[in-house]
Amino acid sequence: MKVEQIYTGCLAEAAYYIESNGEAAIIDPLRETKPYLEKLEKEGARLKYIFETHFHADFVSGHIGLAEKTGATIVYGPNAETAFEKYMAKDGEELRLGKLTVKVLHTPGHTPEST
Repeated sequence: MKVEQIYTGCLAEAAYYIESNGEAAIIDPLRETKPYLEKLEKEGARLKYIFETHFHADFVSGHIGLAEKTGATIVYGPNAETAFEKYMAKDGEELRLGKLTVKVLHTPGHTPEST
């Protein structure tokens, strides 16, 4: 299992790269998708999920571009209404990523759809 923070200092934004058995997920990606695509290629991994923890008012996400380029599923938690295709995970649901199990925890507070 690999977990790596991809930090962008000028925005004080942290995305995360998680990989297990050749399957990867990226959490809260920035709009510029090149670093994520390069990381996937370097690791020889397939992007399975793009997790968005909530709607971001402070930066533009790269989730749609990454999904278009990789075929990955965009995942939001409950209460996230979007105009684009995504999977709306349920509180307590478990998603498989390689040998890992990612459990969805709906945690409203920062925003109503935070998960």
